[in-house]
Amino acid sequence: MYLSGSITALATPFTASSDSDGELDLPAWDRLIQTQIAAGTQAVVVAGSTGEANALSDGEYDLLLRRAVAVVAGRIPVLAGTGLSNTAKTIEMTRRAAACGADAALVVAPAYVRPTQAGLIAHYRALADDGALPVVLYNVPGRTGCDLLPATVAELVAHPRIVAIKEASVDPERMTELLALRSPSFAVLSGDDPTAARAMLAGADGVISVASNVIPAAMRRLSDLACSGARADAEAYAAELQPIFDFMSIEPNPIPVKAILARQGIGHGLRLPLTELSSVHAADAEVIAHRIVEIERAASAALASPAARAARAG
Repeated sequence: MYLSGSITALATPFTASSDSDGELDLPAWDRLIQTQIAAGTQAVVVAGSTGEANALSDGEYDLLLRRAVAVVAGRIPVLAGTGLSNTAKTIEMTRRAAACGADAALVVAPAYVRPTQAGLIAHYRALADDGALPVVLYNVPGRTGCDLLPATVAELVAHPRIVAIKEASVDPERMTELLALRSPSFAVLSGDDPTAARAMLAGADGVISVASNVIPAAMRRLSDLACSGARADAEAYAAELQPIFDFMSIEPNPIPVKAILARQGIGHGLRLPLTELSSVHAADAEVIAHRIVEIERAASAALASPAARAARAG
């Protein structure tokens, strides 16, 4: 498996509830995944942080993952978020994801416990040695309080079951260090929408995106432009998408993206302690939602053009 292009970290749709703790909205889940595939998304992540993994029961996790695998039907890879703060539990979760049909595990650095770099090496090697699924490393220090350093990644890339890293740091020097580790068996993926074009233009293989939940065609177009080295077009298009990226960080993820998904008819709300988008941002959400309709229409047309199809085929 070699992951590349536009990959969506799926939000989890819930049904409407007065106590902010709705049930899984499985018809909306199906629609979300089908929309992603139709728009050209190249892989999806189930039950990552955008998917509110910590708010899901074991049964819900399994149901979402099995359902995603069934809907995808082999057309694109399905990654499962399996990273926990203990190695044995992460191995167990990864085995469960494999049993549900996932193609790979997205494994965030252990949160809160703050292991040493030696501990991170031992953690990921133990998981990869278990062999349940190919492992995608995930570094997001702002959420975990734990930084997976490039020197540590360099110790891990030789393992045949460690196949990629999602790097959410916005530091261009960090990305440069990781790009030196790319190989035919190890991909480097951006985990930050606003800087994804820059990373892909520098050589990153793609992006695991939050915004692509609501602009899947646009993110596919951006990744196609950037990964092909079309610098001027990619930078101009990233600038066009910047207001959407800005909105996605107006409150903690996935609050803003789920506000837009709700306006698209996909799911209602979040689970506590996450709450609905603050009313002060409601007008901004309406503006962004309307702009997204235009952007997606134009992106879909651009992707369907003969030139774009020929470039992808080549």
